[in-house]
Amino acid sequence: MKITVDEEKCCGAGQCVLIAPEVFDQRDEDGIVVLLDAEPPAVHHDAARESAGVCPAAAIHLDEDA
Repeated sequence: MKITVDEEKCCGAGQCVLIAPEVFDQRDEDGIVVLLDAEPPAVHHDAARESAGVCPAAAIHLDEDA
């Protein structure tokens, strides 16, 4: 799995960080998503999928084939 984020779309809701703190963080100054691991190990794939699914701005994109 390969993850990309669109910082321009991110609204700083923070759900991704709550669900997958090993994969996502937020910038202190504005809350915009920070991708910590673009190719996380399989143990974090479900959390990454959930994060992408609940992102209100649809700013998280997953490539399951990577």
